[in-house]
Amino acid sequence: MSTDPTAFVLAHDEGEALWFFGTLALVRLPSEGTGLCLVEQFAPRGMATPLHRQPDDAETFYVLEGEATFHAGGTTRTVGPGGTVHVPAGVEHAFRVDAEPSRILVLTTAQHEAFFRAAGEPAQDRVLPPAGPPDMAKVEAAASRYGVEILGPPPF
Repeated sequence: MSTDPTAFVLAHDEGEALWFFGTLALVRLPSEGTGLCLVEQFAPRGMATPLHRQPDDAETFYVLEGEATFHAGGTTRTVGPGGTVHVPAGVEHAFRVDAEPSRILVLTTAQHEAFFRAAGEPAQDRVLPPAGPPDMAKVEAAASRYGVEILGPPPF
């Protein structure tokens, strides 16, 4: 990680776009130079992550639009716009999108940004990816490489 601070600005239509686990993930703050990553995820209703944890990476979710149910550390709660969920490193968690359209900001680390990239693919357009299940073999390989432990199916 660079220690030289570098300012940058991204317009709403700039930055890396990924298709990740059924979502359109826009990297709003790349981790290079900061160690933190800010991703805006556009997700369809019904998208749900498996129960998982990252022993070394915390995640904070901020719901901009829509509604999602989060399961973290044994607690399940539905949050809408303005709701924040923080998951410390090592805590098991999952979320399900309950309303469409939904937009969620995710603040995480450089390592987790690398996981998004390895488990996803460059978006062809800034739209949701074609419908269909995620390539779990690709997700599991990326998870193993970047410190994500998949514990089981969504707990919903």
